[in-house]
Amino acid sequence: MDNVEEDLTCSVCYSLFSDPRVLPCSHTFCKTCLDNLLQASTNYSIWRPLRLPLKCPNCRSVVELPPMGVDALPTNVCLRAIIEKYQSDSAPRPPSCQEHHRQPLNMYCIQDRQLICGLCLTVGRHQGHPIDDLQAAFIREKPTPSLLLARLSEQRWAQVCELGEQLEQEKARCEGLVRQDRQEVNQFFQTLEVVLARKRHAYLEALDKAGAEVSRAYDPLIHKVKELQEEQLDLVSLGSSVEEEDSPLVFLEQVHLFRERVEEFVKTPLPSVINLSVTPRAAEHLQQHWPAVTIGSLEEAPVPKVCCCARCGCVETGVEAGEGADAGRGQSGSWVHKLWPASSVVLAGGLLLLLVAALWVNPVGGASLGFSLLSQLSQLVHGLSSDLVTSLWDTVRAEHAVMEATVERWSSHLSSVGEKAFQQLAALFKTLTLH
Repeated sequence: MDNVEEDLTCSVCYSLFSDPRVLPCSHTFCKTCLDNLLQASTNYSIWRPLRLPLKCPNCRSVVELPPMGVDALPTNVCLRAIIEKYQSDSAPRPPSCQEHHRQPLNMYCIQDRQLICGLCLTVGRHQGHPIDDLQAAFIREKPTPSLLLARLSEQRWAQVCELGEQLEQEKARCEGLVRQDRQEVNQFFQTLEVVLARKRHAYLEALDKAGAEVSRAYDPLIHKVKELQEEQLDLVSLGSSVEEEDSPLVFLEQVHLFRERVEEFVKTPLPSVINLSVTPRAAEHLQQHWPAVTIGSLEEAPVPKVCCCARCGCVETGVEAGEGADAGRGQSGSWVHKLWPASSVVLAGGLLLLLVAALWVNPVGGASLGFSLLSQLSQLVHGLSSDLVTSLWDTVRAEHAVMEATVERWSSHLSSVGEKAFQQLAALFKTLTLH
């Protein structure tokens, strides 16, 4: 539509053509615009008195007008018709009926107080209603706005303003309550986060202590094994160099040295492998104890003592629920000194060694001595805790192996008394194992 309007616009006044006239050069302009151009053109006053010269604004060529001037120019009838059609299409149309397409609203229904079309009155829902023409309805309803404005009194306005202020105050009050609740929620959950972080730190600290105990238990053994590996590699290298030695004097001296080192290396006892286990496991403890923890009892939620247990002893680390972060500090040292009296350990070990020595020197006579030692050892074992019995297991197991070898070597010389003593000793080992 904008392009069409541009084509219908005069290039002089930039408006829609008004009474368009065609120049001899075939360009079209408004009649009024051409009159103004002709009056302003005075440069060609000596040009043919019977012909009026005019320069075309578009092509700049000078054309001669008839003696009658612009009035004698032909009218662009086709362009004028197009302009009239364009103006009629662009003019605002009266509103049309929504129920009946393209039907103008040209009547006023007095009963329903709304504009209707002819179809609404004849076949629509306004059929039989009293109607009036638009002009009469306009004159009758003209005073209505003034009457309605009179009803909008200052008292009503004051009530509306007061109501608006009350609503604003209530909104501000409720927003304050929401902000207060938001602060309470943040503070509550921040407290829970602090408690959970403290519990988490205590649990991880107990696990760190358990990890340190594991390192203290295994690192010396690993270091000892590495030293043995290095020693054996050194001996292999020394043996290879001795084999390649050609000098008898040097060879015999090195062989003697090599023999002593090999015998000393072979006699060196190998460290025993210890099997540690971490108890309680975190997953089992958390699944067993923490599902029953409520928010109110979160401070009392249990943090276990993490225990690194082996068949030779138990090393406990960690803090109980509710204890301070410094609980358990300064209690480092040997697990034997923490759990059992040293005198009991020495006494039990001494009895076992004495019994082994007696059977080794004199299997028959040592058996009688074994009765009294076994009775004393049994009383000592029953008086000790199960943890002490477990701690002595490795020593007893080694002694038991030595005794079994001794009994096998001297089985032909053992008397019935000695056999009875060995049976009692086996029963004692079984009791130790069960403990």
